[in-house]
Amino acid sequence: MTRRSRGREVALQVLYQIEQNSGFKAADVRRFIDRRLLGDEKLVEFTLELIAGIKEHQAELDETIRQVAENWRLDRMAAIDRNILRLGAYEMLHRPEVPAKVAINEALELAKRYSTAQSSRFVNGILDKVFQVKAPDSAGAETVETDEGSDDAPIAPSAEDEPV
Repeated sequence: MTRRSRGREVALQVLYQIEQNSGFKAADVRRFIDRRLLGDEKLVEFTLELIAGIKEHQAELDETIRQVAENWRLDRMAAIDRNILRLGAYEMLHRPEVPAKVAINEALELAKRYSTAQSSRFVNGILDKVFQVKAPDSAGAETVETDEGSDDAPIAPSAEDEPV
């Protein structure tokens, strides 16, 4: 598992926890991430950026997923699958340094690890449609993902007692 794959895995765990427990505080999120990533600051920053970006764009991501998920309502999807889809869609649509193929593959690996046997096919189908509908201009701009973190400052909740 690459470093960034581990960061995505921890981001998924946090997103799931936040969805299941709206009172999950920013300090708890940071403590959880620090323990899982053993204080690797670049990886912690990457993970916090993913979480913050998904939260910031959640309404847009959910609407995009709704548009392509034929015969599936978002609230009827398994919570883990819903968060995997958000993570994959966010990386495809808002992280230009991540090739769509990498975003989809990472989401599939998370589905295989954390969800049901059929989930990886479901996630693949939805994210492929998201890519076809929302990101057709980036199809020729494939790049290679590295494990190097961005030099951008992390986007993280600032108040320790505020719910995430």
